[in-house]
Amino acid sequence: MHNLPTMIHDLALILGAAAIITLLFKKLKQPLVIGYLFAGFLVGPHCSLVVNVTDTENVRLWSELGVIFLLFALGLEFSFKKLMRVGGAAGTTAIFEILMMLGLGYLTGMILGWNFMDSLFLGGIISISSTSVILRTTDELGYKTKRYMSLVFGVLVIEDLMAVLLLVLLSTVALTKQFAGMEIFTSMAKLVFFLLIWFITGVFILPSFLKKAQHLLTEETVLVISVGLCLGMVIFADKVGFSAALGAFVTGSLLAETIEAERIHHLIRPVRDLFSAVFFVSIGMLIDPAIIQEHFGIVLLLSFIVIVGKTLSVMGGALLAGQTLRTAMQTGMTLSQIGEFSFIIATLGLSFGVISKTLYPIAVAVSVVTTFTTPYMLRSMDTAYRLLERKLPTSWSGLITRYSQQSVVLSSNRDWRILVKAYMTKIILNSVVAIAVFLFTSRWMLTWLLERQMDEGMAKLITLSLTLLLSAPFLWAVAFGKIKNMDVFTLRGDLDKNSPNYVFLISRMMVAVVLIGVMVAQFVQWQWALAITLWMTAAVGFVLYRYLEKIYQWFESHFLGNFHDESNHRAPPLKPKSMLAPWDAHITEFVIPAEANFVGRPLMDLSIREKYGVIIALIERGRRRISAPGRDEMLMPFDKLSVIGTDEQLEKFKNFIGNDRMGGFFVSNTKNFTLEKVEIMQQSEFLNKNIRESGLREATSGLVVGIERAGQRMLNPDSHELILVGDILWIVGDREKILAV
Repeated sequence: MHNLPTMIHDLALILGAAAIITLLFKKLKQPLVIGYLFAGFLVGPHCSLVVNVTDTENVRLWSELGVIFLLFALGLEFSFKKLMRVGGAAGTTAIFEILMMLGLGYLTGMILGWNFMDSLFLGGIISISSTSVILRTTDELGYKTKRYMSLVFGVLVIEDLMAVLLLVLLSTVALTKQFAGMEIFTSMAKLVFFLLIWFITGVFILPSFLKKAQHLLTEETVLVISVGLCLGMVIFADKVGFSAALGAFVTGSLLAETIEAERIHHLIRPVRDLFSAVFFVSIGMLIDPAIIQEHFGIVLLLSFIVIVGKTLSVMGGALLAGQTLRTAMQTGMTLSQIGEFSFIIATLGLSFGVISKTLYPIAVAVSVVTTFTTPYMLRSMDTAYRLLERKLPTSWSGLITRYSQQSVVLSSNRDWRILVKAYMTKIILNSVVAIAVFLFTSRWMLTWLLERQMDEGMAKLITLSLTLLLSAPFLWAVAFGKIKNMDVFTLRGDLDKNSPNYVFLISRMMVAVVLIGVMVAQFVQWQWALAITLWMTAAVGFVLYRYLEKIYQWFESHFLGNFHDESNHRAPPLKPKSMLAPWDAHITEFVIPAEANFVGRPLMDLSIREKYGVIIALIERGRRRISAPGRDEMLMPFDKLSVIGTDEQLEKFKNFIGNDRMGGFFVSNTKNFTLEKVEIMQQSEFLNKNIRESGLREATSGLVVGIERAGQRMLNPDSHELILVGDILWIVGDREKILAV
C-alpha cells in the first residue's frame, strides 16, 4: 500500500482542526484569527488532547507561504494613489504612535532585564495594530461609517507601510547583532534603490504591459501571472538582502496600480485565506502554556502597556495632527491591540535566532488578550470621552479646540499647502547634504587618517569636528531656514502660539536634532553622543544662529536656488479665513448589492437626499466614473457610491442600502476627486446666482456640499441657495477644475 507524504497528513490535520474551531468561533462571534491560534495549539506539540502534527519543518514551509500571500494581498489594497489620499493627519498620527511604542517597548524590555535584541523586537511587536481585527470588529459593531474611521484607516495604511520598513530595519539589526549606523544606512540606501525600481515598474511598465495584454487575459492566466510575479519579486528581494515579506508586499502594490487590480484581488483572496490560515495555525502551535503560566505577570503587564500606550500615543499623534479630542480618543481606543504583523516580526526574530524563545508565545498571548478587549474598548469610547471631557481642565480643552480649528483652516488653505511643500523640499534637500557630508567624512576622511597610523580616538575626534563644522549650516536650515518672500506666513498675527505653525517648527527642530544625534553616535559612546548633541543643538540654535544663517544664505543663493520652485519666491495673496470647527460630514464608500429592490430606479424617485440628508457625490461603475450624478441617473448592481453625510445620516443610509460591503475610508482610484473650498470674492462670476444657475456642477464636475457664511454652516445646501460675497463653498469634484474656478 502506497504511503501518503507526511506533508499531506499534516496539512489535512491543520485544515481540519482550523475548519472545526473557526466554525465554533464564528458561531460565538469571536475573531477568526483567535480561532486559528487555538486550532494550532490543539494540533501543536504542547497539547496532547488530539493528534499532533509530526513534521514541523513542513508546517514552517507552509507558514512562510502564508506570510508571502498575506503580505501580497495586503499590497493589493495599498497603492501610490491610496497613500497620497491618506493625508497628513494619518501620517503624523501613525509615525508619532510607532515611534512612541517602539521606545516604550524597548524601555519596558530593558526594565524587565531583557537583552538588547529582545527589547528592540518587543518595541516592534507592540507598535503595529491589527488591520484584520479592526476591520472585522468595526464592521460587526457597525462603526465603519463613523467619521473618525477615515483617520483609523489612514493610520492603518501608514502602519502597514512602516511595518514593512521595520522588517527591513530589524533584519539588518538581526544580522549585525547591534544597532550599527553604517549597516543601517546601507540597508536604507538599498531599500531606497529597491523602492525606486518598485515605483518605476509600478507606474510605467507593469500597467502598460497588462493593458496591452488585456485581450489575452483570462482568470486562470491572471492568477498564474500575479502569483508568478509575486514569487519572482520574493526571490529578487531575497537576493538583494531583504525579506520575502517585503517582496510580496511590493508585488501586490505594483499590481494595485494596474487595470486588473480588482480581478487579481478577487482571485487571490481564496489563496490568501488558505495559506494565511496555515500561517496563523503554525503560530498557535508555538503557544506553550507552561511559558505563559510562568510569565503570566509579564503578559498582563505588556497587555496593559499595549492598551494604554497605544491609546495615549495615538491620541497624542492625532491631537498633534489637529484632530478634535473626541476623534483622537476614538482613534486611539480603536487601535489599542496588536495582531498579524506582530507575529511576523516575532517570526523574523526567531528565524534569525536573535530573540529568546519565550518572547514569541508571550507576544501571541498579548495579541489574544488585546484582541478580546478591542470590542469593549470600542463600546466604551463615548463613555470614556464624556468622562475625560468632564475631568479635563477648561483651559486644556480650549487649547485643543483652538489648535484643531487652526489645523482645519491651514489644511484647507491652498497657500499653506504650497508653503509646507516648499519647506519640505528645503528640509529634504538640506538633510541629504548633511548626510552626504557625514558619509564623506566617516567613510573616506576617517579611513584616510587611520591609514596614516593616527590614534583612533584622535582620528574620530578630528573627523567628528569636521563633520559638525561642514554640516552645521545645513542643519541650521533644516531647523530654522525660511522660504524667501514667504515669511508673512510664519509671522501672521492671527496664528497664535497654539498654531500648528509652531508645531511644524518644533518638528523641524526635532529632525535636525535626530540628524545630529545619529551622526555623533557613530564616533563616540552614547553618553558623549548625548552631551555633544545637546551642545551642538544649543550652538546651532542660539549661539551661532546669525552666523550660520549668513553662511547658508550665501550657499543657497549660489548653489541651491535652482532647486526651489518659482512659486516659492512670490508671496501669494492672503485671505481672511473663518474659524469654524471641523465639519461633521465626511465621505464613505458603499457598494450597491445586486438584490437591492431599488436597482434600476432613478435617484429622483428614491429621494435619497430628502430622506437621509446625504449626497451621492460619485458613482463608480466598473471603469466608468459618474461625478455629481444627476436626478435621472439610476443605481445599478455593484455600483460604488461615494456618499457625503454625518455619522447619523450615513448610518441611516447604510440601513437603506442593507449590505455590509462598505468602507469608512474613500480609497477609490479616481484621480483628483477631492473635497476643496472656494472663497467667493467680489469679482467672482458665480456671485448672486443660486447654486443651480451658477454652473458650478458643470465647471467642477462636482457638487456644492457645504457653505460657510458669517460664522454659520450649511450642510447640503438647497440648489436654490444664493451665492453671496464672502461665502466659502465646499465642493466635492475634480480637484484641478475646482482650483481653476
